[in-house]
Amino acid sequence: MTPPLSGLVTRTSLLLLLLVIASTLAWRWPAVAESTTALERQPLLIKAGQEVFRLEVEMARTADERRTGLMDRDSLAPDAGMLFVYDRIQPPQSGFWMYRTRIPLDIAFIDAHGRIATIHTMQPCPSDTPRECPATLAGAPYQAALEVNAGYFAERGIEEGACVDWPGRTDGCSAAE
Repeated sequence: MTPPLSGLVTRTSLLLLLLVIASTLAWRWPAVAESTTALERQPLLIKAGQEVFRLEVEMARTADERRTGLMDRDSLAPDAGMLFVYDRIQPPQSGFWMYRTRIPLDIAFIDAHGRIATIHTMQPCPSDTPRECPATLAGAPYQAALEVNAGYFAERGIEEGACVDWPGRTDGCSAAE
């Protein structure tokens, strides 16, 4: 008597499924590992009135780097931040959200001339569901956005109109002025 064919087909299908899953995970592993590498760090200067403030910022230049941002971090050094740089001007109705971001942040939306257009404070979103996290809209066109610890701007008297400068930015205001 021959064994039932359906049992053999089920075992073979299950084995094939496991092989597909294992190969998919093995193929994806380097991409996941690569996305967790440290971002380029650059000095950034903010000129507010007669004072100049220096930060060390991580540069988020690609869509993937900007999408990940400061997610899943428990702290940010007092004079550190993340600068999100765009190739094109972003519209006022676009913005940022705090999904999987654990620390309160200030965000400054920076115009094409290097001036702070708007500043907002953002609180962590405790939800496991992304759509339950509110977005903070820029409210003005911007070409970069700077995230720092909440309270950073107010504690230093940095307001809208302050000049922000970083290596590679070629036009607009200069924090060294």
